[in-house]
Amino acid sequence: MSGSTYATLAGTRRPGPPTASGRSEYPIALVAVAFTLAQLVLVRPGLGLGWDETVYVSQISAHAPAAFFSAPRSRGISLLVAPITSWSSSTTLLRVYLAVLSGLALFLALRTWRTLFPVRVLALAGTLFASLWVTLFYGPQAMPNYWVAVGALAATGCFLRARADHAGRSTLWGLAASASLMAWMRPTDAVWATLPLLALCLFARHWRLLTVLLAGLASGALEWVVEAYVSYGGLTQRLHDASAIEGGLGFHLAVVDQLRSLGGRALCRPCTGAMPNPAVDVWWLVLPVLAVAGLVVAVRARRTAPTLVPFACAATAAFPYLFMIGYAAPRFLLPAYALVAIPVADALIHLVTRPTGAWRRVAVTLLAVGLAGHLAVQLAVLEHTVSRTNAQHRDWSRAAAELHRLGVRGPCLLTGQDAIPVAFYTGCASASTEGHNANSSRTVIDRTARRMPVADITPAGGRPPAYAHDWSVHHYGTLDIRVAPTTKTGGGA
Repeated sequence: MSGSTYATLAGTRRPGPPTASGRSEYPIALVAVAFTLAQLVLVRPGLGLGWDETVYVSQISAHAPAAFFSAPRSRGISLLVAPITSWSSSTTLLRVYLAVLSGLALFLALRTWRTLFPVRVLALAGTLFASLWVTLFYGPQAMPNYWVAVGALAATGCFLRARADHAGRSTLWGLAASASLMAWMRPTDAVWATLPLLALCLFARHWRLLTVLLAGLASGALEWVVEAYVSYGGLTQRLHDASAIEGGLGFHLAVVDQLRSLGGRALCRPCTGAMPNPAVDVWWLVLPVLAVAGLVVAVRARRTAPTLVPFACAATAAFPYLFMIGYAAPRFLLPAYALVAIPVADALIHLVTRPTGAWRRVAVTLLAVGLAGHLAVQLAVLEHTVSRTNAQHRDWSRAAAELHRLGVRGPCLLTGQDAIPVAFYTGCASASTEGHNANSSRTVIDRTARRMPVADITPAGGRPPAYAHDWSVHHYGTLDIRVAPTTKTGGGA
């Protein structure tokens, strides 16, 4: 984009930032490479699969039958990991694949902004987003939220560039592909993240951009909509079921819940207990202040659109998770963090470059100290989260080994506590007769037990379901494993 075009977008004839091409793209490439390496070193490829990951991975897996797929889920992440999971059960290989892919996606998303901001702003924005513990933790995971985040970042950058230079084909294709990626992963999140873009298209009568954006969203959501009619009783019914699983969408003030979850809780439901150390929450409270400061800087520099639009998209992306659900998970806000990183980075660069002389040195020192402290907090939370997650996944793996020892091995069926992840680790199918994952009945389970090993898992001393009341009980740590009588016990692990 030329300087005059940038000036048109900004509403002034002052020259705009240089384009980030050739050598000037190296800083954002280095950020992406560092992000990939940090995932491999800090999260580590050996981290086992989590509950939701086992659901997504099992849909196209060489290791275990597909788990029940509830209404809110979308199959985008299952298809993204299919090049690995369709033929290999190696979690390490899957983690490396996703770490490399997430680093490449971050580079491409930042690159879409190269004519809108100087490369130093983009590199800092990428660093701020990539250094968050939640970004590092979920980058190599088979979960959709990170991919919605980079899709939102890329879509917003392509939209602004297309709006400024009247849309080259590559920019329009980038907008459509980014919107499709978001909707492919989570259709409802894609709509929330693009609401300001859709509104701006209508207000400014950018019909071509509106058509491209809607086409991208529709192409990504098509499978989800078709599946709604095939498997869930229609689109309205699927949306209703999804709302019920989320606890009933309506007004719920979840801001404090999100603060509680920042200490490393993957899912805060119900979100009770003590707040984390105040040092953990400081960055989250400062974030909107810096974003507003970035907007003020942009207004004074007469380049409002490139800052206001991502700020608005971040706000709408965060809104349902702050005010419409009654629980929290840090990953829900990843799209908002990615988008707001742009105005925050712009504000920080302005704060350290505007002063002169001794004041500039003071500003640079304060920024360096602040970023170092922020990074130390993020790494501490990440290490704690990885350690706790590893312990839980080891418990599932050990339970699977015990089930194998009892003769429960594929083809087989598990029910009860943590049946979905433990079944995946064991190589079994999973079933439930009640709750959001209900997909079977007592009759079906009894019939299945006549032709394959079936077991139920309950907490030690807990009351088993009626169909497992007379099954043989094997005590294992904090669990009671009940095995259907037709299953042969004993054998090697």
